[in-house]
Amino acid sequence: MTAFNLIKRIGLIKRIGAVLCLLGICVTAQASDYRLDPARVKGPDACGECHENSVSAWKLSHHATTFKDMPRSDGAREIADKMGIKRIKSESDCLTCHFTASENEGSTKPIAGISCESCHGAGADWIDIHSDFGGKDVKAEDEDPAHKLKRYADSEAAGMIRPSNIYKLAENCFGCHTVPNEELVNKGGDVAGSKFGLVRWTQGEVRHNIWYSDDNTEASLERRRMLYVVGKLLDLEYALRGVSKATVKADYALSMAKRAKKATAFIKKISESIDTPELAEVLGVAASVKLKLNNEAALVEAADSISVVSSKFAGSYDGSTFSGLDALLPTPDKYNGSVFEG
Repeated sequence: MTAFNLIKRIGLIKRIGAVLCLLGICVTAQASDYRLDPARVKGPDACGECHENSVSAWKLSHHATTFKDMPRSDGAREIADKMGIKRIKSESDCLTCHFTASENEGSTKPIAGISCESCHGAGADWIDIHSDFGGKDVKAEDEDPAHKLKRYADSEAAGMIRPSNIYKLAENCFGCHTVPNEELVNKGGDVAGSKFGLVRWTQGEVRHNIWYSDDNTEASLERRRMLYVVGKLLDLEYALRGVSKATVKADYALSMAKRAKKATAFIKKISESIDTPELAEVLGVAASVKLKLNNEAALVEAADSISVVSSKFAGSYDGSTFSGLDALLPTPDKYNGSVFEG
């Protein structure tokens, strides 16, 4: 389910809930209110059994501290009041992006901020597969190479989004960082999307490269090249999805249209540095669709087309031939937040 279909579904659930409350039958948030199915969420502690250093890095990041800090924020309270939200941690407009919720003994509640599973997928179906290195007493460093390849494949088949799947991983970032909720912006006063840059944000405080390098080094130059391009492609895709859901010419619609134009300009610049058929195809799609209200079908079709091409691009290259991008890549002083040093 895309973030935008999810928002529509949430709206319907909330309207039904409001009617029931008028009848004296108030209901709590449903599983469909969440980006992750709470019944399938294992929680960051389960990941920390192996990835202790990565979870330690996460605990210091805004992704983790938002769990306590965001509900206490004056800005968040102001937005919540405008939206008619009384309990920030138990109502869907906030839960969809700011929290990870889990179900325990029939009760669903937020257990963390933006956590491991927010990016890698709810772990119930894959975490045991992912953490089995070939038997109870086999450690990661002793795993048979053939078993490792099968473990990776089986984990992904069970729903895990591994770091190698750049498009799918980054899709989770843009699903929230572009704020796919018109009312939250126009009525609540929230910002219509952060100035999110995939390289800048993944190489700063959210960098968790400790599993592969003790000193938490930044991603390789080749990977940063790929992150840069895929990030711009996703920025365009989700900006188009935002415009498609806009109903009035106000802050949200104008911001999403501006974001789409800016992303298109970046992709044009990238295409001058590296020549690939995928970039040309994306630019063709962007040029063919009008950024206007009441154009949902065409905009969604364009976004879906870009999604397919972007995913193909991410899976077809490794960045090794994209040295022409190096002058465009953010330098370390532009990375977002302090890098964790274990």
